[in-house]
Amino acid sequence: MSPRGVAIPDVRERLFAAAERVLAREGPGALTSRAITGEAGCAKGMLHTHFAGLDEFVAELVLDRLGRTAAQAGELPDRAGQATVTDNLGTVAVALLTSMEPTVVGLAMTRPGASLRVRQALEAGAPGFTTVQDAIVTYLDAEQRLGRLADRTDTATVALALVGTVHHLLMTGWAATEDPREQTRRLVTLLVGMGTGR
Repeated sequence: MSPRGVAIPDVRERLFAAAERVLAREGPGALTSRAITGEAGCAKGMLHTHFAGLDEFVAELVLDRLGRTAAQAGELPDRAGQATVTDNLGTVAVALLTSMEPTVVGLAMTRPGASLRVRQALEAGAPGFTTVQDAIVTYLDAEQRLGRLADRTDTATVALALVGTVHHLLMTGWAATEDPREQTRRLVTLLVGMGTGR
C-alpha cells in the first residue's frame, strides 16, 4: 500500500489496470472505487482524487484504451509496402478487438453516465473507431498506389466493414463459442483477398 503523500507514478494506468483485473476476475458487480484502489495497492481515496466518480473513471478507461489502439492504427500507413496487407490489417484489427476487456465494454454500456461521457468525447474528436477507420483507409490507399491492392478496391468500404465488424465483436463476440480473434483474422483475409489475394 502506498503511504499518504507519496506520489504514485502513472497512477491513472495503475488504477485502469487494477479495474481491468477486478472486472476480469469478479465481474462488473464487484467494481467499486474501494475494490479498484485495493487492487492497485493505493489509498482508498486515490480514485476520487483523479476522477469525479466511477462513471468518469469507466469512461476514461474506455477512452484510454481506444486512444491507444487509434495511435497504433495511426502508424499503419507507414507500414505500406512492408510485410503483407493481410498481416498489417490483421494486427490493427486484433489490437482493436482486444483493446479492452469485454466486461469493460459491457460496464460502460450499462452505466448511462459513462456511456454519455464516452459518446460526447468521441463526438468532440477523441480518438476512437473513426480514427482507426480513417487510418485504415489511408493505409489501403497507400497500398493501392504501390500496386499491392487492386485499383478497383473500395478502400473506404473495406475499412468500414472491418471496423464495423470488430466493433460488433468487441460488444458481443466474446460470449460466443468461437474466438472472435479468429473470426477477425478470417474477415481480414476475405476483405484483402477480394482486392488482391495477398
